Amino acid sequence: MTVKINTAELRLGMFIKKLGGSWIKHPFFRGSLLLGDKNDLTRILTAGIKDVWIDETKGLARAAKKEDKALPEEALEVVESSTDLIVKKAIVSSMEVEVEHARKFCDSAKKQVKLMFDDVRLGKAIDLNITLPLINEIETMIQRNASAILSVARLKTHDDYTYMHSVAVCALMISLAHHLNLDEEQTRLAGIGGLMHDLGKSFIPLGILNKPGKLSDAEFVSVRKHAEAGAMILKKSGAESAVIDIALHHHEKVDGSGYPDKLAGDDISLLARMAAICDVYDAVTSQRAYKKAWDPSNAIHKMTQWEGHFDKKIFAAFVQSVGIYPVGSLVRLSSKRLAVVIEPGIEALLKPKVKVFYSMSTKTQIPLEIIDLAESECKLTIEGPENPEEWGFKSLENLWL
Repeated sequence: MTVKINTAELRLGMFIKKLGGSWIKHPFFRGSLLLGDKNDLTRILTAGIKDVWIDETKGLARAAKKEDKALPEEALEVVESSTDLIVKKAIVSSMEVEVEHARKFCDSAKKQVKLMFDDVRLGKAIDLNITLPLINEIETMIQRNASAILSVARLKTHDDYTYMHSVAVCALMISLAHHLNLDEEQTRLAGIGGLMHDLGKSFIPLGILNKPGKLSDAEFVSVRKHAEAGAMILKKSGAESAVIDIALHHHEKVDGSGYPDKLAGDDISLLARMAAICDVYDAVTSQRAYKKAWDPSNAIHKMTQWEGHFDKKIFAAFVQSVGIYPVGSLVRLSSKRLAVVIEPGIEALLKPKVKVFYSMSTKTQIPLEIIDLAESECKLTIEGPENPEEWGFKSLENLWL
């Protein structure tokens, strides 16, 4: 017998036949499973799913003994409502825990994306359904702590750049879709398109993709063809038109100077205009074979000044999604000390949590100190971003990872 229950009634040993709510919130690719792992129970609850259907012939029935725990106390606070039991608040994991989870996920995702690119190089059509588990997991992490996955995905070597770039743009697209209040379907397409936007680079020789020096004119022409090549393979694989459009037009600019079709303004689809921003941000903030990564806050500042490149309203939403001072940014405090942003400001973009480590006055490192600039008693402010290269700092990510 199949019955619908509230997730607060779930117990280990129940057989879930169907998860309720939006598919994009589901933390599992499979629709049914025997609930045998407490971590799976926690993932369902923290994903915001309120109802499930259980098959009582394959697992425990709905009735529960008083001594049974409906859900792990260390993970959730369950509050009585006038209408039903709801999960009022998932205890927010610390940034450290979320970063570690994001690192493990990115290692796995990179391998899966590489396999997809390898299949394309071999001339195989791709099964787009294989991307759904990755996108579902990214969506869950974005909802739980967006800064962790957005920051970790930005870190990559030039050898794995193409694959991790796809993961990073997917995460940025989903986060931006949330800030633009796009519906479930548009958010889904944004995520798939972000993951697939550079699929055409599968046809470019690795020697060109990873070339440490400046590309020749012929090599540059070859690289620019990746947009049309990606659209071709996606069409061949039966991708939806919006996903194909993202691959084809993510290098268009609102002033009409982009490629391949020199589209301008609203002639560029909303999702393609989003992808243009996400693609560039991740590219300039990543270590490449031919250039060093830009500091995240400097990247935001510079991109703001590029007239005619991006849709201004979408870019404003993008800044909201990553923060004026994204995690990892080097900033100068009013106390004449330097700090690295370790968590974004929740309510005030200009007041993130920072880790102070350097005195500008004495030009020496000082004992590490974590300061939440948003706390009412804190009088410190950020005076502006700093360029790590000008200070000779390397591996600042060690301060926030």
